[in-house]
Amino acid sequence: MLFLHNISYRFPNRDLLFNHIHITIPSHSKSALVGSNGMGKSTLLKLIAGEIEPLSGTINQQGNLYYVPQMFGNFNHMSVAACLQIDKKLDALENITNGEVDEKYFEILNDDWMIEERSQEALTYWKLEGLDLNQTLETLSGGQKTKVFLAGIQINQPDIILLDEPTNHLDLEGRNLLYDHIEKTNATVVIVSHDRALLNLADTIFELSTQGISTYGGNYDFYTEQKEIEKEALHNDIHSKERALKKAKEKERETLERKQKLDARGKNKQEKSGVARIMMNTLRNNAEKNTSKLKNIHAEKIEGISGDLRELRSSVRNADQMKVNFSDSGLHTGKILINAEEINYQYDEKLLWKNNLNLEIRSGERISIKGSNGSGKTTLIRLLLGNIQPHTGTITKADCTTIYIDQEYSLINRSLTGYEFAQTFNDEALPESEVKTLLARFLFGKETWDKKCEVLSGGERLRLLLCGLSISNKAPDMIILDEPTNNLDLQNVEILTDSIKEYQGTLLMISHDKTFLHEIGVEREVIL
Repeated sequence: MLFLHNISYRFPNRDLLFNHIHITIPSHSKSALVGSNGMGKSTLLKLIAGEIEPLSGTINQQGNLYYVPQMFGNFNHMSVAACLQIDKKLDALENITNGEVDEKYFEILNDDWMIEERSQEALTYWKLEGLDLNQTLETLSGGQKTKVFLAGIQINQPDIILLDEPTNHLDLEGRNLLYDHIEKTNATVVIVSHDRALLNLADTIFELSTQGISTYGGNYDFYTEQKEIEKEALHNDIHSKERALKKAKEKERETLERKQKLDARGKNKQEKSGVARIMMNTLRNNAEKNTSKLKNIHAEKIEGISGDLRELRSSVRNADQMKVNFSDSGLHTGKILINAEEINYQYDEKLLWKNNLNLEIRSGERISIKGSNGSGKTTLIRLLLGNIQPHTGTITKADCTTIYIDQEYSLINRSLTGYEFAQTFNDEALPESEVKTLLARFLFGKETWDKKCEVLSGGERLRLLLCGLSISNKAPDMIILDEPTNNLDLQNVEILTDSIKEYQGTLLMISHDKTFLHEIGVEREVIL
């Protein structure tokens, strides 16, 4: 069981991240934290793990806890055994086996005589057979590092498991192993992830937002259904307020017109009856005061409705306005864009693939490249782009425009400002005001136009690229994506998904996100 009571956290720069958070997570449950980038999901996991201290509030847990972080930089200098928190036990076991009888070794081992066997079983489960427990973490790939920490779950057998973006560097096989383990475990699990297949294994979704935390009793699909209901209700409220505002303005106009007619009629009557000038001035002043009072009453009502309407409109999801207007690339469907025959690549005098590859890509196709970590997926992309040359075989390319979007969004010149980069797509010479309007539509307000691209987050770089594609007069003939959903929050994944679904050109991508691949309509797989 986990209890978070009245938790507040402030960054060292004094910015308050969240305030008075309350969460209760039952034993043996599987929960997920979702929310936009910057809402504090990873920070909340670190608070639960005891990595950082809250500004106020208390965190109570029942049982031992194991935390799989998102970033491993702080562990690179450590041995695999130290990362798995078993180095001291293994050292104690070795000393005891060698005849040492010091009581401290028996205390450290704590009767865990099967620690070596359990460690090897866990590493074998995660396809890390033969891994040297004494080698440093920095010698491993990103996927291997993740698998080491995931192996620690079976080794340490915790009551509470905290997972922060555990699928970011995992290949499809690794993801399936994780899904299977999460389904079968009896531990309490708390997940931060953009992997919707993993989120669908949760039985409760906690949404962090600027309004605090909301609880949804179900998996991610249930959560999205509820959000759609909320979205529809929000739009209904907006339409209702818009009608009320229109009615209030009409009422104000009718009331003032009627008052003016009555005042004019009264004035004529008074003039005909010979009312004294001083009395006429008094009556006129009273009429003006009444009119002003009437205007204020209606103005207050209109302002109240307008304020409610502004608040409701600000709650509408930003994704609704970020639509990429992809134009037709102009290539007829079925035209051969790339033809690779008997290609292979050589690393350290060893060919990358056991069998040479043959691949034909036609206009309009949607293809995913799949394979385990180290199978050469990115190398194949670089070969097809012409960045490197094959050691065997030939690659023939048609005359077509291609955009390559990698995990780091290196297409973006980081020395440029956001506005300057957007202008590189302005092949129609749109006026400055129109480019800035499009930037604003993709959530780049005027305070960000002069911000350097190097300081943008992954989600911001994605939005800037999509904005550029929307500015461009002509869509590229082919878009190549390398793990496009890694490090994106769920909202930005949805923005990317919606944009790609509208694209009519050729798609080639590396991705292990099954939900993303299904939603964008992948038709063919290339397995390495």
